[in-house]
Amino acid sequence: MKSASDIMTREVITVTLETTVQQLAQLLSAHGISGAPVIDQDGKVLGVVTESDLIDQNKKVHIPTVVTILDSFFFLENPDKMEQEMRKIAGATVADIYSSPAVTVSVETPVDEIATIMSEKNVHTLPVVDDGQIKGIIGKKDIIKTIAG
Repeated sequence: MKSASDIMTREVITVTLETTVQQLAQLLSAHGISGAPVIDQDGKVLGVVTESDLIDQNKKVHIPTVVTILDSFFFLENPDKMEQEMRKIAGATVADIYSSPAVTVSVETPVDEIATIMSEKNVHTLPVVDDGQIKGIIGKKDIIKTIAG
């Protein structure tokens, strides 16, 4: 069975926490990729930023539903979620919008396990790491290419 090292892209385009949202959009567009690992100055993977994170910046804010009973307010939804959405919408850099911690796989992870992780955790960009350092990246297209043979 094939493993991550057999299907991963080895030349990984990465960003840092200081990368601006506009630079990120240009990078994803120019390279035709859907996401990039976010790394620190030592090359350690901190998280992942994707097209979805950019799209979230341009959506309408959902205000949580509130019920008032005897001058008390009860949120029917988690108000922290709105705060998180507002932070993303107002974000100027990758640090403001990326997802952390990153869901990662090792170079030995079998393809069927990678597909399961992507499906169950609803992620489409998986950094491949070894000792915390990025070795490659796997996207949905890599899984589909493997299936197609």
